[in-house]
Amino acid sequence: MTNRRCFLRAAAGGILAAPIAAFVMGFFRPVQAQQTKLYRVGVILQGGPDYVIVDGLKNGLRDLGFEAGKHYVLELRDLKGDRKSAEQAARDLEQQKVDLIYAINTSVNLIVKSATREVPIVFAVGADPVAAGLVESFANPGGRLTGVHFLSVDLTAKRLEILKEILPKLHKVVTFFDSGNEIAVEAAKQGREAARKLAIEVDERPVASVEEFRRGLLALKAEDVDAYYYTSDAMVTSQAQFINDTARAKKLPTMGYEQSLVVQGALVSYGVNYYEIGRLSSKYVRRVLTGTTPRDLPVESISRLVLAVNLRTARELNLTIPPSMLLRADELIQ
Repeated sequence: MTNRRCFLRAAAGGILAAPIAAFVMGFFRPVQAQQTKLYRVGVILQGGPDYVIVDGLKNGLRDLGFEAGKHYVLELRDLKGDRKSAEQAARDLEQQKVDLIYAINTSVNLIVKSATREVPIVFAVGADPVAAGLVESFANPGGRLTGVHFLSVDLTAKRLEILKEILPKLHKVVTFFDSGNEIAVEAAKQGREAARKLAIEVDERPVASVEEFRRGLLALKAEDVDAYYYTSDAMVTSQAQFINDTARAKKLPTMGYEQSLVVQGALVSYGVNYYEIGRLSSKYVRRVLTGTTPRDLPVESISRLVLAVNLRTARELNLTIPPSMLLRADELIQ
């Protein structure tokens, strides 16, 4: 009798356990077999220090649990300073059905927006995105674009003030900018107005291409100006290493607008940290990829500004950086 009860219990247990096991296995099997979607992110940039932003983006995504090659791949389109090629790059990426386009710089984003129809866009821009027509408002973007805003153009006057503080005898500066880029033209205008107040003459060199710019900088006579300053212009800044190398060869101090320019040899810079722009952008990229629409993501501004000074370059130029400037500097490059 005891053996019979044991048999019945075992049989009943087996009958009940079988469907439960089947249910459990059926529930978990699709999860185990499911392949993680590999998102494709198109990235349109001008080159130069924009790659620092891309590094921040990738590291930010990693910290959010998104690994390159496993969860996403970046389809990089380096315009190499040719702003006009952004139109074809954007169209190609949309036709290839990327899940999102990440575009850097205001002038590039304006082209990307007009060249595409459906693909969501996350931007990193140094001009007011509302005034530029990229979004309806910071709080409610209202379309398929959103992203990160950082101060750049509006800091032009402050950069010239800093340069004048380092070089009290500063009389004349030179700057090159893309004559077809409205943002760069506005930055040049602000620089002109600020320079007038500081009793500084500005030698403005509008150019239409990277080739024209490089010829112009090489032909520049160092004795004709006292310093070079970067206007907020993606085309020219794409040639950052060339600018820094040429300026140092001509013994010209340079004022930049991003820390990596100082690492490359510029004398001083004042502006946001490009790496942090990329890290903040990663939050937008991940949320849009996983289903949030850009219109539901308010534009965020980076407010922390970094003053960086390259002491090695200062020594090469036989310049003494004022102690007050050294105390204020956030980064001193030895």
